[in-house]
Amino acid sequence: MDKKITFITLATLLLLSVLQLRAQPAELEQNKITWTTQSQNSGESMPCGGGNVGLNVWVEKGDILFYIARSGTFDENNSLLKLGRVRLKLFPNLFEGREFKQQLSLKTGAVIIQANHQGVKANVRIWVDVFKPVVHVEVNSSRSIKTEAIYENWRFADRPTKSRENNQGSWKWANRPDIKTKKDLVALKNNGVVFCHHNQDSTIFDATVTHEGLNAIKGQLFNPLKRLAFGGVMTGTHMVAAGTTDGTYASTPFKGWRLQSKTATRKQRIEVYLHTEQTPDINQWQKNLEQLIAEAKQNANTAEKATQNWWKSYWNRSYIFINADKAHTEPWQVGRSYQLFRYMLGCNAFGNSPTKFNGGLFTYDPQYTDSTAKFTPDFRNWGGGLMTAQNQRLVYWPMLKSGDWELMKPAFDFYLNILRNAELRTQTYWNHPGASFTEQLENFGLPNATEYGWKRPVGFDKGMEYNAWLEYEWDTVLEFCDMMLQTRDYAGHDIKPYIPFIESCLTFFNEHYQYMARSRGSKAFDGTGHLVLYPGSAGETFKMAYNANSTIAALQMVLTHLLQLPSDYLTVEKRRDWELMLKRIPPISYREFDGHKTIAPAQVWERVNNTENMQLYPVFPWGIYGIGKPDLDIAKNTWKYDTLAIKFRSGIGWKQDNIFAARLGLTDEAAKLTLIKLKDSGRKFPAFWGPGFDWTPDHNWGGSGMIGLQEMLLQTDGKKIYLLPAWPKTWDVHFKLHAPYQTTVEATVKNGELTNLKVWPEARKADVINMLN
Repeated sequence: MDKKITFITLATLLLLSVLQLRAQPAELEQNKITWTTQSQNSGESMPCGGGNVGLNVWVEKGDILFYIARSGTFDENNSLLKLGRVRLKLFPNLFEGREFKQQLSLKTGAVIIQANHQGVKANVRIWVDVFKPVVHVEVNSSRSIKTEAIYENWRFADRPTKSRENNQGSWKWANRPDIKTKKDLVALKNNGVVFCHHNQDSTIFDATVTHEGLNAIKGQLFNPLKRLAFGGVMTGTHMVAAGTTDGTYASTPFKGWRLQSKTATRKQRIEVYLHTEQTPDINQWQKNLEQLIAEAKQNANTAEKATQNWWKSYWNRSYIFINADKAHTEPWQVGRSYQLFRYMLGCNAFGNSPTKFNGGLFTYDPQYTDSTAKFTPDFRNWGGGLMTAQNQRLVYWPMLKSGDWELMKPAFDFYLNILRNAELRTQTYWNHPGASFTEQLENFGLPNATEYGWKRPVGFDKGMEYNAWLEYEWDTVLEFCDMMLQTRDYAGHDIKPYIPFIESCLTFFNEHYQYMARSRGSKAFDGTGHLVLYPGSAGETFKMAYNANSTIAALQMVLTHLLQLPSDYLTVEKRRDWELMLKRIPPISYREFDGHKTIAPAQVWERVNNTENMQLYPVFPWGIYGIGKPDLDIAKNTWKYDTLAIKFRSGIGWKQDNIFAARLGLTDEAAKLTLIKLKDSGRKFPAFWGPGFDWTPDHNWGGSGMIGLQEMLLQTDGKKIYLLPAWPKTWDVHFKLHAPYQTTVEATVKNGELTNLKVWPEARKADVINMLN
């Protein structure tokens, strides 16, 4: 059921009022996007959104169109379905003229479309309420015109999906003949268009549980898909139902349900109200949708102002503006991209599901990403409800330094929701405690059935994925554990609700690798008393690894950060247990290239399967090596001399070499890779990068770019704040970022000199070390 936003307490409102009094960063206006030509197709759309709703807005052949997406709208196949497409037509059509402008206003979160034809002006404003799932369309014109709003839906009948198209959900290459996207319920009702997708009792959840041998505990498992209903209603003031239509857009047939103005008018308002609820009774969904509508109408006079105030405080919280007086140069593009991508992240501030790395809320017709992918607008590569933590983490790490801690909650809650399922599968398969989270993880906490393997050898460990890329890769969850811990350092949050989750993840590693050692012989530890992390995996790359350094670094740092918590977070007994486990984590291993000591991926491994530079994970995300820390030369040697590190280096997609370079203080390399990451994408909307290794718009491309840029500007070690550790003197910048100990840093670099340094609280200014000179 839709959760009411309850965090707006009196204190929060007072804080917002204070923030509104402060001037917005002047450079933000320079970063807005303005188009003076219409678009050729949805691939040239512009993002718009708020709360947990995302729109792709574009004008094509005189029609205004937008897709509607919302967090958590998963069907029976665990595809993340669009909620439909809206098409607006004006009569007479004022977009037939030469004067046209479409603009994304970052300050307000709205898209404004303007036209002037034969002396008649039109202004269409599209915005999304941050606090309630309502899309608003406001049509204003200098003379009375008529408006037609068409709700378009391509799921008007059951649609079989075959082969590659099944990558949009969880069946992937299962190649079953019975896989289909079920039809929606759509109808004209009370001069509105009601639309809903209502999942059946049986979904991919049931097939996964059966295939993975968990039917005995099925009744105890969290199931977010069963009878999930999502959709809404489109209405317009003084608009009436006007029948149906049909057509084809891109390669997909659709049907349309039409509303028209009763009479010509200078002002026309259209709203799309959205509701999601798990219920067996569609009438209950309809009742609660009507309740949402009633509440939204009660707040109609204040909703837009509240939304604009939220965006104002959002932009005042963090920014990076580069070369503001040299607009459209590549360094300037990098700065603008930071704001544009952060806008897209802000559109899922209050989602009940994490922002997806493979497109977020802003995917569009797939043939405009890949001309061979002539599928519906619901398609995205690598699934809808799947959590691929090695990708998702790159979406969420930058939120610490940008101060967007509230945006991290959907990812954290995702894990809390599935914790019990992960613990139950561990207990069922191996009879020991702890939560095991694999890669390619469903939103109900089990491995994706296809990645788990439909054709598995007899007797193969039922807890394991039979998959050359994913086997033994279950340490990625530890990055989210550490993010949870760090929100306390950055924001002062009470993280007690996350401690059982973190402890369960650590328990799995402690228990499982003793279990594995005893299955091979009589001893649980090696000769020095350390855990033997074998078989293991360094990402998808160094497989069947013995003591992978990425896992070692993860366990060392999560345990260290957990033990640094105040005494009221852990019992004396628990603290003793985690101290003992920390002592049992094996040390990081090394190797040499031409006499230079470097960090190894692991002690040994059987094969190289992918192209990740896992040997540099002790640099990022784990921060064991870096500016101001011991043995920085070893990490630099790894960058300079490790032949695979050099071979795999890239600025595309999820590659993190820009981050590694920044953390090592390699200014030239960091700048070069950051330009590749964050310069204009080549698409009409500059921050629609991709597909890279995944899909467009590639959110782990943008997220890794954000992280690297932040690290070029600010790094920390304990209470020390290293300012500009990898910043080119030729790039002017004005930035505002956050640091641990609830610290905010704002500074300007002009002509190679640091100016206008502000630190809150002021006492922390003594901890700042300027590394620009």
